[in-house]
Amino acid sequence: MKYLKLLALFLCFQVSAQQGGMWIPSLLKGMNETEMTNLGSKLTAQDIYDVNNSSLKDAIAHFNGGCTSEVISPNGLLLTNHHCGFGQIQSHSSLENDYLKDGFWAMNYNEELPNEGLFVEFIVRIEDVTQQVLSGITNAMDEKTKQSTIDKNSNALQAQVNKETWQDVKVKSFYKGNQYFLFVTERYEDVRLVGAPPSSIGKFGSDTDNWVFPRHTGDFSLFRIYADKNNRPAKYSKDNVPYKPKHFLPVSLDGVEENDFTMVFGFPGTTNEYLPAVAIEHITKEFNPSNIAIREAALKVIDANMKASDDIRIKYASKQARIANAWKKWIGENLGIEKSQAIANRKAFEERFKKALKDKKLEDAYGNILPEFDKRYKDFADINIKRRNFIEVFLVTNELMQMTFRAYQFEEALTNRPEVLDRAKASIENTLKGIHKNYNVSVDKGVYEAVMPLYKKNNVDPTIYDKTAFTKLDSALKLFEGSAETIIEKLNNDAAYVYAKPLIAAFFNDINPEYTEKNQAISALQTQYMTALMKALPDERYFPDANGTLRVTYGQVKGYSPRDAVYYNHVSYLDGVMEKYVPGDYEFDVPQKLIDLYNAKDYGNYADTNGKMPVCFIGTNHTTGGNSGSPTIDAEGNLIGLNFDRVWEGTMSDMNYDPEICRNIMVDIRYVLFIIDKYAGAKHLVDEMSLVHPKK
Repeated sequence: MKYLKLLALFLCFQVSAQQGGMWIPSLLKGMNETEMTNLGSKLTAQDIYDVNNSSLKDAIAHFNGGCTSEVISPNGLLLTNHHCGFGQIQSHSSLENDYLKDGFWAMNYNEELPNEGLFVEFIVRIEDVTQQVLSGITNAMDEKTKQSTIDKNSNALQAQVNKETWQDVKVKSFYKGNQYFLFVTERYEDVRLVGAPPSSIGKFGSDTDNWVFPRHTGDFSLFRIYADKNNRPAKYSKDNVPYKPKHFLPVSLDGVEENDFTMVFGFPGTTNEYLPAVAIEHITKEFNPSNIAIREAALKVIDANMKASDDIRIKYASKQARIANAWKKWIGENLGIEKSQAIANRKAFEERFKKALKDKKLEDAYGNILPEFDKRYKDFADINIKRRNFIEVFLVTNELMQMTFRAYQFEEALTNRPEVLDRAKASIENTLKGIHKNYNVSVDKGVYEAVMPLYKKNNVDPTIYDKTAFTKLDSALKLFEGSAETIIEKLNNDAAYVYAKPLIAAFFNDINPEYTEKNQAISALQTQYMTALMKALPDERYFPDANGTLRVTYGQVKGYSPRDAVYYNHVSYLDGVMEKYVPGDYEFDVPQKLIDLYNAKDYGNYADTNGKMPVCFIGTNHTTGGNSGSPTIDAEGNLIGLNFDRVWEGTMSDMNYDPEICRNIMVDIRYVLFIIDKYAGAKHLVDEMSLVHPKK
């Protein structure tokens, strides 16, 4: 099959040591293994991924489907970011037990806190199933028929795969549909909170420092995986016992030096490295700015209220972090694209592509792609922005609109299938309870007044907050009591629902269908473009875009220069925390005990060779969302850090990785150990780990 021949062609090319790319762990032998060795690694491909023996992959877990975590003890102790476990930490917090403010540390197994709905997932094995998935696909097929055939083939594969009864299976697309892999997984659903520093450590610097360096954030939290008596996945039970992993990561006490090898192993979410210039231009000059404006308006309201009230601070902490994270990321992405001249460089690359098509006599097959991209993005831009703006207002920033959105879905479900009433009731009730658990009507009204004019300038009515049942949980739940006819009648007499319904209907009936149709056409063109690139420029370096599957990215510890006459060293120290310290400040307050430890220089055996306490370091690893919580692994397979962020200018790496300015930010594992041991007095957790000195 042409897809397989094409893929084999470009995968076989050997290149010297490079940095950048998110590589499939089962395919590291050869080119990637050589590159890693040239960068200083002593690991073999088999050390990293092995189906028959324990390997590094067995310590890496997908954390709740959105972050990464790693097992760091023989008793299932799990390390991830503070911001990845933030929702769980918040859910256990109250004014009486403010774990966000004060931190939490379980001193024994009995004190570890269960978390309903939280899961981690391990990869058992990865198989290339391209030939089976693409069986029967022809160039004559339209896109709908192609996708239908692919789905049918994938479903058949998943149904017949050899696996244990407690294991799951999924098939994922790579290289824009040119290659497919099957993943056999194990999901553990009894995951308990073990430890978390206070937000003044775990979230130090908050929004101001987010996406920037130098960083001084101890962004970590600890959980523990529990299993049944046979070490298999099980729902929460008091009878469950700590999970015994196939592999756990030893922890290095030797720290890092510039140019040390680093490997980040995790589950990156989404990248688009092969977009045409016209797409990057649309995203950074049109799409991002409109969404930045909506989130900025919401954040001004939320931040002011959080600073004025501890109750609101606790309720809105997780929401605020979620909204602020992408808001600042998009700003940095735009800056990085501009600074690196990414659009101009991509256009220059496209000229090379066009010349290669001509030289290889491929113009008839692929010469239409770039002009077609220009045409389609011009037609796509407005609907893409409109759709995302709706999502920002109705699903991200404003909770009253979110409740009306879910109510609309409820009404539509009943209109089409009256028999689902009981199930639909249960679903909407859970949604309403979830929203109202951390809801403040005054804050939400302020957000509505700030963001709605950015979506629908002449359709803003703040009085709906005084006339709706949705702003109080009891009255909101009563809307959904009775028969289907009664509920629908009550909904259509509610002021907020009447206000929002035509906007939501327009989204479902007009906006989303138009977006889907145009986006599908662009996606099909992108698949064709990927194929054309591989044929026209086979010597180029190609790695698959991130898609939420397990990946290896490797590089080195390295400082960088973000702008003229400015250079950032590769490491930050606790001195910088004290330099930023502002007593009582929401972002830069420091716990007194940490100040005392700093003044006494009481760092235990976790200090650097210069006597300072390291906090964070940066490297050239190519990371994205989903890599949060990923372990940073040294040349010998030991844990040296915890990935949690990227530098601001480097957030563009989702579309344009540039080794000159793209840096990932990691917590030094010695700072994690220092906080657990010296600050929290939870040395029993450190004693669980295997501490090593690979450099001595």
